Amino acid sequence: MSNFEDADTEETITCLQITVYHPVQLQSGIFQSIRFYNREKLPSSEVVKFGRNSNICHYTFQDKQVSRVQFSLQLFKKFDSSVLSFEIKNMSKKTSLLVDNKELCYLNKIDLPDKCMVRFGDYQLLIEKEDGESLEFFETQFILSPTSLLQENNWPLQKPIPEDGCYSSCSTQDTFPTEMDENEL
Repeated sequence: MSNFEDADTEETITCLQITVYHPVQLQSGIFQSIRFYNREKLPSSEVVKFGRNSNICHYTFQDKQVSRVQFSLQLFKKFDSSVLSFEIKNMSKKTSLLVDNKELCYLNKIDLPDKCMVRFGDYQLLIEKEDGESLEFFETQFILSPTSLLQENNWPLQKPIPEDGCYSSCSTQDTFPTEMDENEL
C-alpha cells in the first residue's frame, strides 16, 4: 500500500468570513489588532468574544465606545444535522446588537444566519458562513471593507444603533407614563 492510500482524508473546515466597516476606520486604528485576510483556525469548543478588552476577547476593537465584551459567537450542531451552526449573543449591557433586522438586547441570542449583517453603533459586520465537515475546528477570516457594507450590499438603510443605549424596545431603564393635559391631544 502506498502512503497516498494510508493518508487521512482531509476534512474541510467551516469558515466565518467577517467583512468589517466603520466610518472612521482609517483615521482611528480601531481594527489595528485584527489580522486581515488570514484564516485563523480555532477549536470548535471555543466561545469567540468580540469587544475592547484584550484579556477576555479574542478579537478586539480599539474604541472606548465598544463594550468590554460586545458580543460572542459559539459553534453548535443542531440535532439530527451534520452541519455546524453558530449562535450570536449580545454581551453588552449598554448597546443593542442588530442581526439583520432582529434586535438583541443584553444576553439575548439567536442562531446566526448563513449570511447576515451585524451592527452596533457605527460598526457594520457582514458575516458569511462557508460550510465544512470538521467537528473539531472552525476558521475565521476578516476582510476590511473600504465602503459602507449597508450601501455596498443593498441592505436596507437604518439609523445606527445608539452607542449609549438600546435601539428600541430593549431599554433596561424604567419608563414611566407621562402626564398630559387633555388639551394637549
